[in-house]
Amino acid sequence: MDPSIAARTIVGRRTLADLLDHRAEADARKTFLIFEDAGRSRSSWTYARFNATVNKVANGLTQLGVRKGDRVNLHMTNRPELLFFWFALAKIGGVMVPTNPLSPPDELAYPVGHSEAVLTVTIPALLDNVRAMRRQCPTVRQVILCDADGPEPGVLTFDALVDGQSEQAPEADIESLDDAAILYTSGTTARPKGVQVTQANYVFLGEQVSKNVGLRPDDRWLITLPLFHGNAQYYSVMTALTVGASIAVMERFSASRLMQQAADHQATVHSSLATPLRMVLAQAPQPSDGKSGLRLVIFAQSLTADLYAEWDRRYGVPMLQIFGMTETMGQPMVNPLNYLRDPLSIGFPAVGYECRVVDDNGEDMPVGEAGQLIVRGIPGVTIMKGYYKDPDNTAQALRDGWLWTKDVVEIGEDGYFRFLDRAGDLIRRSGENVSAGEVEAVIKSHPAVADAAVVGVPDAMYDEAIKAFVILSDGAKASEAEIIEHCRTRLSKFRVPGSVEFRDEFPRTSIGKTRKVELKAEALAAQQRQAKGQ
Repeated sequence: MDPSIAARTIVGRRTLADLLDHRAEADARKTFLIFEDAGRSRSSWTYARFNATVNKVANGLTQLGVRKGDRVNLHMTNRPELLFFWFALAKIGGVMVPTNPLSPPDELAYPVGHSEAVLTVTIPALLDNVRAMRRQCPTVRQVILCDADGPEPGVLTFDALVDGQSEQAPEADIESLDDAAILYTSGTTARPKGVQVTQANYVFLGEQVSKNVGLRPDDRWLITLPLFHGNAQYYSVMTALTVGASIAVMERFSASRLMQQAADHQATVHSSLATPLRMVLAQAPQPSDGKSGLRLVIFAQSLTADLYAEWDRRYGVPMLQIFGMTETMGQPMVNPLNYLRDPLSIGFPAVGYECRVVDDNGEDMPVGEAGQLIVRGIPGVTIMKGYYKDPDNTAQALRDGWLWTKDVVEIGEDGYFRFLDRAGDLIRRSGENVSAGEVEAVIKSHPAVADAAVVGVPDAMYDEAIKAFVILSDGAKASEAEIIEHCRTRLSKFRVPGSVEFRDEFPRTSIGKTRKVELKAEALAAQQRQAKGQ
């Protein structure tokens, strides 16, 4: 289907501005946002007050010369300002480029430079990294500082941006197929890819996911996942806005306080990943464990049967495993809300999507045999528009209306889909995809390194641990600590290898490619020997 027709017939040409303006009128006095900072101080915004603040930010950005199509980098921890800027940009046709606040300057420079962002919005704790990044990103003409104690040389404070601005939205010609965000996600290539998310994408996924989880206007999401990530944006913020529910945003995730935070903020639903849930289960039992008030937790990435049983025993909160990607927008696979669930599966295809399991040639695999999951959708409406400035990877991912996920699954005799592995060279660490090639490129930049190979090995808490194999140049010397430190200054914490093993050579194919399957097998064998105390 032509995207312009799809935008009209599926989302009614609605935009983010349409949704927010409707809520500000229909539910003006209803609480939309509660924020708890790291010091446990709380603040809240009604729909009307939130919309008024968004409009002031939109007018301030317009005065700064931000125009339709301009990209603006949002580099901060979970803060209300990230939400203000997201929706303000949507109202004037700007494009949000949120980035991981853990990124050191060199890593941050890629998405900012690649997107040609004109502004960066940040917080005091991250200002030094942003200043270092700007030396590599000449398109950034202004830095806006949120939560500043006072004036800061060379930057514009949030208060100065909104001071005196109108609470009425500026005039703008916005269409549902306009880009609203570029979300950078690690893939099998050495560089992150920028997923283009349109206004229609956000509207569609809000409708689709809210139906999957049976979201109601009286529900409240507890948000502990980072807002720069698609999960929190898609599954929590957008679904709340779609049905008129509310969100409680925590500045930081706390495994020990999660259930108490849910109770304190009267949250009813929560979205998470396997790693944070394992961390919650690792906490000592508390008398309040079964009193959170949550009615449902949705999550991605399987837990073990024993952990499911322990979760049910301690917390008594139903769990709903789903499958979704930044590229799929909504949830193409989900365990049924009102039917028998298999917590070890990713459920059935959800309304709004078609899902197949195929071989490398696109032929359907028989029941019980592994293949790649592909998802049918309409680019720019029900699945991503494409990868920003990356036609080759876009063509690989989007083929004849199908999104190739690079995830290996199988369909059981019972019809449930089960996740098996990731196709391509990806490592799953703490709920994040880590490109082995990206880590290898950083290791190879060390002057003593001739070659490097990175693999993932099982980790009981963090999904996978990152292990690096390194060949040093002739006559060169470097220690494991030096290689790890080299990575630590250039990569986010979750991308840094936990161990380094030096080799004289790697097993290779006939054309010289490293046989990483063999290296991974050796790493697994060593891990098993260590576990047995041998």
